[in-house]
Amino acid sequence: MTALFADEVVTSTHVQLVPLPDGGSLALLTLDNGHDHTKPTTFGPAGLSGIADALDQVQPGIASGEVRGVALTGKPFVFAVGADLKGTGQVVTREQALAVARLGHDVFRRFGELGVPSFAFVNGAVMGGGLEVALHCTYRTISSGVPAVALPECFLGLVPGWGGTYLLPRLVGVPAALTVMVDNALNQNRMLSGPKAFALGVADAMFEPADFLERSVAWAADVLAGRTTVERTDHTADAATWDGAVAAARAQVDQRLGGAAPAAPRALDLVAAARTADRDAGFAAEDEALADLIVSPQFRAGMYAFDLVQRRAKRPVGVPDKGLARTVGSVGVVGAGLMASQLALLFVRRLKVPVVMTDLDDARAQAGVARVHGEVDTLVGKGRISHDEGNRLKALVTGGTDHALYAGADLVVEAVFEEMSVKQQVLASLEAVVRPDCVLATNTSSLSVAEMASGLQHPERMVGFHFFNPVAVMPLVEVARAPQTDDATYATAFAVGRQLGKSCVPVEDAPAFVVNRLLIRMLSEAFAAVDEGTPPDVVDAAVRPLGLPMSPLVLLQLVGPAVALHVLESLHAAFPDRFAVSGTLQKVVEARQPGIWSWDERGKPFLSEETQALLPAGGTASTPEQVLDRCLTALAEEAGLLLDEGVVADPRDLDLCMITGAGWPFHLGGLTPLLDREGYAERVVGRRFLPAGVASLPA
Repeated sequence: MTALFADEVVTSTHVQLVPLPDGGSLALLTLDNGHDHTKPTTFGPAGLSGIADALDQVQPGIASGEVRGVALTGKPFVFAVGADLKGTGQVVTREQALAVARLGHDVFRRFGELGVPSFAFVNGAVMGGGLEVALHCTYRTISSGVPAVALPECFLGLVPGWGGTYLLPRLVGVPAALTVMVDNALNQNRMLSGPKAFALGVADAMFEPADFLERSVAWAADVLAGRTTVERTDHTADAATWDGAVAAARAQVDQRLGGAAPAAPRALDLVAAARTADRDAGFAAEDEALADLIVSPQFRAGMYAFDLVQRRAKRPVGVPDKGLARTVGSVGVVGAGLMASQLALLFVRRLKVPVVMTDLDDARAQAGVARVHGEVDTLVGKGRISHDEGNRLKALVTGGTDHALYAGADLVVEAVFEEMSVKQQVLASLEAVVRPDCVLATNTSSLSVAEMASGLQHPERMVGFHFFNPVAVMPLVEVARAPQTDDATYATAFAVGRQLGKSCVPVEDAPAFVVNRLLIRMLSEAFAAVDEGTPPDVVDAAVRPLGLPMSPLVLLQLVGPAVALHVLESLHAAFPDRFAVSGTLQKVVEARQPGIWSWDERGKPFLSEETQALLPAGGTASTPEQVLDRCLTALAEEAGLLLDEGVVADPRDLDLCMITGAGWPFHLGGLTPLLDREGYAERVVGRRFLPAGVASLPA
């Protein structure tokens, strides 16, 4: 096993005996991998062995009565964030995976079987195996400054298999436990803060960061002396609540994933069994689940996706040196509609520089400014920012109608109507007033950046800067380089994107870039099936086995039929053989319908009489399997063309776009691992997109 974890950053466990006021000592174990908080503490075989050695070291003191309790804490700002995933990703056989699972249990369970009480002093970020080792302890304290508490395993294709599925529901009850291990994990790996984790019952006491360790030791001393007691609820006694919560979670997971990812259902199986299983049986079941999942396609795809988001997104390939980037001390946003207002809010929050908005008349411009101010007030009301900071941010956002307001701007982003002639007119007006070194950016979702800049005297300062809606939530920015775009402009766009906290992916100037081109291709195939006579519910059910965040016709509702039709028409003009304009979609737009579906008061979709009348009568209906095959075949073809045309340089960039811009789940790994795994890549394109072993087990 050591060879698999050859690159392990070993976590050491330091032992210190702390005298107790009532006699004896508390053995304080501190986890530290020798790095600062930017490289959090993880557990590989060597680190786990170090914990075992530390426990062996204190065992004689426990036997003699000198050591009355054992406590575990972490280095500054970090408790522990779980297993060494890089090493775990090297495991290729079930036997190896089973050994990893058993080793974690063998070490961690000792904290619950020492013969004296054990304490976890959770001083910083705690995730995965880090939270599980804390759960094995008899008691837990937590700092109110802890920023992240999570069991993210289901997000990555695993289960909390070092005690989590057995211990957490017994500690806090099944509804709270499933919030942590399933709901939060499947909601883009949502984290709890220290106070929220304490409120759920994960910890027994909470203290402020400044004197956290001292107060935790004092609290532990009181517990050991009997001055402080902790009440526990036997959640296993209420079978109806336990089983009902698991059943409700199963229904939600099935609705969300459609059976596409095995990890969450497997976690629910373990939680269901944990009510009546003893500790040995519960841990053995976790071992078997981990052994299956570590060598599963879902975990391989999840690890690939995790690496893209954690590493490639932060170090985009093919970007000019950041030293070429210009300083941006003021920003202009042309437009004051919803998208423009979202952009203005993002710029002012992240850059904290003056932001000017303009629109056709002062009423619209001031409405946009008011929208931004209102969002800032909401942030203040939620306690996200202080009143003083809110006032400073609002003072930085102004509006008007005259483009001369942009004379001092370093960057101006246009977010006006998606019409080429309108955008060209706006850009010509801007060039007449801005400085020679001002970067001009377009938030276009489908139009040619080169054509947009064709009338400029300095087209080299034009760049595509495509954000996704909602701007505050979606991480992706497609940074599109036209043939004329110079290195300084491109470097500036990436530098600003990083300051905005976005994942910036370099793309070449091409119709609809990457995400919209792929999504609209899938949507066009879905509508082609509708045009042929396939019922809408069959079309949407077709993609359910993939576990996508939205089915095609629900996605249409979010995008808006008019916007989708406009992008589809742009792509049809560029690629008429692959992007057919749907007659049904045209009718929906002409009828001003919000989409195909309407929703009842329970949130269930239905076809209104108005929409039903727009659907074709008769025709030949396809089965869900046929629709899915049609969509995946089209996506494989389009992905291959995007790569062949050089719109993105690497399949990893294509997948990063789909994960961060379209919300495609980690269990798919984006798009290309799915197409490789299901055989569409070789059948349609004639080759795999990724070598075997990159997002899958080695061949």
